[in-house]
Amino acid sequence: MELKDLSIIGSEEWCVFKEMGIPAIKARVDSGARTSSIQATNAKVFTKGVQEWVKFEVNPLQDNRSFNMLCEARLVDRRTVKSSSGIAEERLVIKTPVTMGNVTFDIELTLANRDTMEFRMLLGREALNDRYMVNPAEMYCLGDISNEEITVKYAPYVKEKSGLRIALLASNPNLYSNKRIMEAAEARGHEIVFLNVEHSYMKLDANSPEIRYRGGNILKAYDAIIPRIKPAVTFYGCALIRQFDTLGVYCQNSAEAITQSRDKLFASQLFSKNDIHIPITGFAKSPMDTKDLIRMVNGAPLIIKLLESTQGKGVVLAETNKAAESVINAFKSVQTNILVQEFIKEANGQDIRCFVVDGKVVASIQRQAEKGEFRANIHQGGKASIIKITPEEKKLALKASKVLNLAVAGVDIIRSNKGPLLLEVNSSPGLEGIENATGKDIANIMIMAIEKKLKFRN
Repeated sequence: MELKDLSIIGSEEWCVFKEMGIPAIKARVDSGARTSSIQATNAKVFTKGVQEWVKFEVNPLQDNRSFNMLCEARLVDRRTVKSSSGIAEERLVIKTPVTMGNVTFDIELTLANRDTMEFRMLLGREALNDRYMVNPAEMYCLGDISNEEITVKYAPYVKEKSGLRIALLASNPNLYSNKRIMEAAEARGHEIVFLNVEHSYMKLDANSPEIRYRGGNILKAYDAIIPRIKPAVTFYGCALIRQFDTLGVYCQNSAEAITQSRDKLFASQLFSKNDIHIPITGFAKSPMDTKDLIRMVNGAPLIIKLLESTQGKGVVLAETNKAAESVINAFKSVQTNILVQEFIKEANGQDIRCFVVDGKVVASIQRQAEKGEFRANIHQGGKASIIKITPEEKKLALKASKVLNLAVAGVDIIRSNKGPLLLEVNSSPGLEGIENATGKDIANIMIMAIEKKLKFRN
């Protein structure tokens, strides 16, 4: 076939799989890959007549990790394929018609776990040969599909809302974590609304207590509240959570648990009381005690933390005793409460984030600080990778969340020469880093935990 007879496609194109019931899926065009692949989980081989078929779940929308479709197709092969990270694995291969633009042809697809990849499908060179020429500078040469059109195409597959009424109590509806939780609730058939903490207000009355929203709307009849309270509004947010509790609404994390986790001094005292090992920590009021405070935590280098720091903000590394004295005394001069903590040098800028939901560690990642940075937080430029934690680390994560009575918690652990040490527990842990690194649908697990607590059958 001559080049002039080939259609031009871009680096990204839309594909339709009518026989599998997928109305549209975005594919990355990759001429470096031989076989095309599609994101698939829970694959199960079965026999139809004399042929082998396979059932599997596809998450076709890259912007909505919680929407899954059950598909089936004829199994034509099992192949050993090297992943992008160089790991060889056996994959099931299916054959099915694909439509791109106005052309339909058969395509072979390997079923791959692409949960951690941006694109849910990869279009390899076997599908391109004698059909297409790729212009990597262009996209959607065969036709683009808008978000509105995608919504219409997938509308028949979305569950009708017949579930719980849930409210997400937070400040920014556009944050990744908040969007994911709302997607997950909707995907499971629940009605979920976003409530801005600062737009809510309450009526305290023994006979008719109320919570109202901007404009005077009375908030009632919610089954559950998911609190995602930012530190700046902890006091007011927790007051609202207590009010919802008074109205008989289940709150996934209680106001008391959130308050305890946010007070790093009180939390550290609780950990010490319950035999949970933390880096040696000091706290003092008077500048007269600064030198002994530094000696008490084994001297510099040491960490200085604001009591209400979050995402690595308000955390300072002092590399010498003199620098430590200056920073500590500067904080004290403006009446700011701080903790002084020993620096675990052997951790090499790494820590572990364990995501705990209802007494189970559902995912774990290792976070590596940027070069020249000691804070491994993702918000400070840290890089996340999946990790298998030890039984001792798992036990530490579960005990820490239980001591604070948190149903949902991000538990940060550091590996030291003395064994695993607890750094802190976050009551509103972010989902982006851990979902992208592990490929797990953490938001869905959080919603399922609410269903279990309320004995709701989906």
